[in-house]
Amino acid sequence: MDEIQFDQPLYVAKAELFRSLGHPARIRILELLVSGEKPVSVLVAVVGIEPSSLSQHLKVLKQTGLVVSSRRGNGVTYQITDPSVSEFLDAARAVLASTLGRARQTLEHLETPK
Repeated sequence: MDEIQFDQPLYVAKAELFRSLGHPARIRILELLVSGEKPVSVLVAVVGIEPSSLSQHLKVLKQTGLVVSSRRGNGVTYQITDPSVSEFLDAARAVLASTLGRARQTLEHLETPK
């Protein structure tokens, strides 16, 4: 019983991490930042969402500790906090590819006449 209570904060932290990744714009932001720091102006242009919406997504990522910001002149620049964010995104892509591959095989099997 004590072990479950001891691990509970880790489960909560993991749930918060996954919740912070629960929007396609946030995933796209992280993918862009993996290649290096970017100013907000670049993120707005590439992600293609309103600045206010981008700001909200960046706030979520910042609260989770995935990104940090710094002021550069009149603008703000963001970067990922840890290189393992890139590895995490790559692992998610691999899991997705595997899952979708299995689903595709299942559908092909169902569509094959007996």
